[in-house]
Amino acid sequence: MLHHLSLGVHSLDRAVLFYDAAMAALGYARVWSDIRPGEPGQAVGYGFAGGGDKLAIKELGVAAHPPGPGFHIAFAASNRAAVDRLHAAALAAGGTDNGAPGLRAQYGPDYYAAFVIDPDGHRIEAVFKGQP
Repeated sequence: MLHHLSLGVHSLDRAVLFYDAAMAALGYARVWSDIRPGEPGQAVGYGFAGGGDKLAIKELGVAAHPPGPGFHIAFAASNRAAVDRLHAAALAAGGTDNGAPGLRAQYGPDYYAAFVIDPDGHRIEAVFKGQP
């Protein structure tokens, strides 16, 4: 149903460090860049290599604010190891732990997920639903 989702960030430089690492951990890539240092409106997009973006990150400066409670983005992981990689990469790139990798039986018997908060306060989940 969704074509893509866009997030506003304070600093594109900081966000790119985080999302390049986090998305690569799940097998996604930066698929386009509109980076013009010192100019407003810079942005990058992430998705499957060779394809269009599913996530766009746009620099908004002080106007950037994460959505309120209850909103998060859940990215599909190909296996449990990818969930683990996302969590580790996100923390190493400036994210904050919001739930270590593990089974979440309340969501289903095979729901394996990790939760982080990006440097701008956006809540991110990586999830794999399947057998190890």
